[in-house]
Amino acid sequence: MKTNITIIDTQCANLSSVKFAFERLGYSAEITNDLNKIKSADKLILPGVGTAKAAMLNLQRLGLVEIIQNLTQPVLGICLGMQLMTEFSTEGNVSTLGLMSGQTELIPDTGLPLPHMGWNRVHFDENSPLFDGIAQDSHFYFVHSYAVLPNENTIATSQYGVDFSAAIAYENFYGVQFHPERSGENGALLLKNFVEKVK
Repeated sequence: MKTNITIIDTQCANLSSVKFAFERLGYSAEITNDLNKIKSADKLILPGVGTAKAAMLNLQRLGLVEIIQNLTQPVLGICLGMQLMTEFSTEGNVSTLGLMSGQTELIPDTGLPLPHMGWNRVHFDENSPLFDGIAQDSHFYFVHSYAVLPNENTIATSQYGVDFSAAIAYENFYGVQFHPERSGENGALLLKNFVEKVK
């Protein structure tokens, strides 16, 4: 049975790279901000690049904030999309979607350059269906200066001077700080797991 995968058009991301990542796996995915298509999707992707403030303004302008908050099907936030799932971002001091507790803040200064950019190990909760079949401490590709520090919703961590959340989850909402569409075989498997194993 074909899964209806919808990528929410936040108008602040390289959406086509996420779409192509699903197409390489044999799935079709549609980029849209049509409210009815978003509500009726089987699986949803919330991507994001840029600042939390700009992304939230886009979502408000498109009438998507309340729609996203009331979704009951699985949603995967990527990079900024993951950060928007928490309650607040210090990047622009803006309230975010509030889908789960936690906040996004600048990665603490430990002398390492920002943004954190490149491949890094991810240590995950082995009970999470997102990481099924992926080797523990596998590498994924990151580009970010802000992060969600580990909290009760953290299902995977990475380390860049300090530990931070590489993945979070609460109810039907999942988020990854890294870019699965740029993370080779591990990223591809994670997207496949989201489509086929996350209920």
